[in-house]
Amino acid sequence: MRDDRALGAPAEQGTSGPGRVLVAVYGTFALAAGARAAVQLATRFSEAPVAYLLSAFAAVVYVVATVGLARGARGRRTAFAAATVELVGVLVVGTLSLLDPAAFPDETVWSAYGRGYYFVPLVLPVLGLLQLRRAARQPDQKSPPPKSPPPKSPPP
Repeated sequence: MRDDRALGAPAEQGTSGPGRVLVAVYGTFALAAGARAAVQLATRFSEAPVAYLLSAFAAVVYVVATVGLARGARGRRTAFAAATVELVGVLVVGTLSLLDPAAFPDETVWSAYGRGYYFVPLVLPVLGLLQLRRAARQPDQKSPPPKSPPPKSPPP
């Protein structure tokens, strides 16, 4: 898809400043969770299949969130859905991993609310949802409204 914005035009809302930092962090987590899950699934799947499949699922959620956030207003719904799934996943898996550690013989990205990743998996969806809310409240900066025509001068 071609970008029709002029060179030097302002970036689409949500794709600059804090939005870009969030996209970078989500992208980093997508790579980290994906690489971790790939290695675990390929080498030790039989040891903790649920934990490793959850890590792979987390990686997919991070990829979807990254793409949604990077698309700005066009990806807002996708990013919202991904951040919501992520938050629910972190809370459910985090709680289950603490209540029944035997069910998770090895950690997932979301185990103990993301303790292995310094709780970033718990904070990241909250920041993502706040960023999406902030971006939704600001008017789109696509183009200024059309100017009214100049007043007609009276005939001589």
